Amino acid sequence: MNRIKKLFIIIFAISFASHVLAKDAPASFADLAEKLMPSVVNISTTTTVVTNANPFPGFEFPPGSPFADMFKEFGTPQTRKSAALGSGFIIDEKGVVITNNHVIQDAEDIVVRVGGDKEYKATIIGQDPLSDIAVLQIDSKEKFIPVSFGDSDKARIGDWVIAIGNPFGLGGTVTAGIISARNRSIGLSRYEDYIQTDASINSGNSGGPLFDMNGDVIGINTAILGKGGSIGIGFSIPSNSAKKVVSQLIEFGETKRGWLGVRIQVVTKEIADVEKLDEPRGALVASVAEKSPSDKAGIKAGDIILEFNGTKIKEMKELPIIVAQTEVGKTIEVKVWRNKKEITKKIKLGRLETSSDFKKKEPKDTKRETPEISEIKSLKIIVRPLNDNDIKERKLPNQTTGLVITNIGKNSPVDYLNVGDIIVEAQKKKIKSAKNLEDILDTVLKSNQKTILIVIYNNQNQRRYIGVKLD
Repeated sequence: MNRIKKLFIIIFAISFASHVLAKDAPASFADLAEKLMPSVVNISTTTTVVTNANPFPGFEFPPGSPFADMFKEFGTPQTRKSAALGSGFIIDEKGVVITNNHVIQDAEDIVVRVGGDKEYKATIIGQDPLSDIAVLQIDSKEKFIPVSFGDSDKARIGDWVIAIGNPFGLGGTVTAGIISARNRSIGLSRYEDYIQTDASINSGNSGGPLFDMNGDVIGINTAILGKGGSIGIGFSIPSNSAKKVVSQLIEFGETKRGWLGVRIQVVTKEIADVEKLDEPRGALVASVAEKSPSDKAGIKAGDIILEFNGTKIKEMKELPIIVAQTEVGKTIEVKVWRNKKEITKKIKLGRLETSSDFKKKEPKDTKRETPEISEIKSLKIIVRPLNDNDIKERKLPNQTTGLVITNIGKNSPVDYLNVGDIIVEAQKKKIKSAKNLEDILDTVLKSNQKTILIVIYNNQNQRRYIGVKLD
């Protein structure tokens, strides 16, 4: 009797599981794909590329030389047309198309193919390299079939999704899969919060939509992992991140991102321990730009931003995204951890695109002086004093003092640093000499502390806090 009962339970469990799977897994994507395909477009662009075939660039043969005529043709710049393919989707019946910026960057001609056979010229409404988003306008008075953005915050790992695009120039292609991860960062830009999917995404899918099962766009397919083709890991810009960029590009032709004026870094366990913070969280302010919104509000290097405009910052990478999406000119509250307690500051946000942070700075070559050097035995490094030439060359604040690392020994506790990094603080005290640093290290070691907090300028002149474990 017990065997019959067990057998009945097993049969019931299998039947129930089959019912659940049949309910959650669509029997077919055909109806959804048929509905969405008219809104997905193929994009082809043409760019003129100028090349110089001269095998000896920068060198010219003397007039009358027998080699002058031989290589004459090489000295003439050669032009050729370069074509690129991508995908996009229509969000307005008037023919507004969303795609990736890298699909249309530097394009001279843009052709949008709708429904697989109808071709239209398109112009650029706006483009944003930082988010890799561009908005196009189809040059036609026809009415098109649009799709809508969905709420990407509601998308969960394991949800079914479909991608439609133009892989390898094959035309409208539908692939299906699930969301395999959220909040991915792969090092392409400062604003990364990608949706990861195993729906096949290949070269040519860039700019195409990632749909949920309601037919709403929850992502813009942007990148793949690996070379050549799909290996089951693709990345999409979440719709909630894209919507604000798209609306600004349509309204202004450019973006208007919020700007704090700070450089930040990850709060490590060592740094959290030194600062007596309950756990590694928030974003550590490594430096504050002069006359920036943060500078005016009293934010200081060494502060840990725990909350921004009511949103708690769990990881450092969350802060730039939230700030960028906040309205320029808005006054917000920021909660920071300073001197082992929480304080609140009010900051009026500036605009990133008009800030000094947005402009690239070109380094200048200058001669170096021959300095004195010292060994810091407890860190197993050799250093020299920071001099006026260093300050001028690296454009550091005029009153900066510190030590330039010239050698890092084997098994050094700071072996992850680089020669050329500058130690400017230790335990929140300015470093003026090698002896100054050694005295601070001795004090820490005698107090049986395991970690010392130092501040450096790295080779990119970024100010960073480092928690160093001492032997």
